[in-house]
Amino acid sequence: MKKFGLISLIMLLLSVIGYAQPRPTERSVLPAAPSAILTTVFKAKYQGGLFGFSETDEGTLRIDDENQRVVFFGKDNKEKFGIPFAALLIVSPQKKVSTATTGKVISMIPLPGSGLASLMREKKRYLVLQFNDPDVDVKGIVDFKIDDKELLRQAIQAIGVKAKLTQRGDTYYRPRNVKQSPGEYSDN
Repeated sequence: MKKFGLISLIMLLLSVIGYAQPRPTERSVLPAAPSAILTTVFKAKYQGGLFGFSETDEGTLRIDDENQRVVFFGKDNKEKFGIPFAALLIVSPQKKVSTATTGKVISMIPLPGSGLASLMREKKRYLVLQFNDPDVDVKGIVDFKIDDKELLRQAIQAIGVKAKLTQRGDTYYRPRNVKQSPGEYSDN
């Protein structure tokens, strides 16, 4: 009986050790939609991040295929700024969940049960563009608030496909071109 228990324990440990080995990251690639189907105009609210544009502004985000860039147009339908596809490093979504203002106010009322109002949550979805700014030679991060989850997904996919970025999960990125000799390790 002890031999059977020992053999069972050894087999269990060997299977756990084999399962616990590091594995390469999986790259799930969604099929790229044909360029004719991709939407190129998105309603968005600029939140900040670009040098020289500190005010938030509502408007539209457009993909300019002719000039190979993403352009933001303000409320007045005038071009505010553009980011070239070649400068884009990462296009990703971001979601923030916070207590609604109404919930914060009601939870401060000194009545029994009013603290439950702090459970009133609101989700905010953002399109995050990380890029190399060619004008001032720095890396920048620009945030656009897009309320609809499906519209955010479409915007990320359209910009990622048009800019010829590599997809990993729900994010698109530009892989670095780092050349290493075989066996060399780089912590960059």
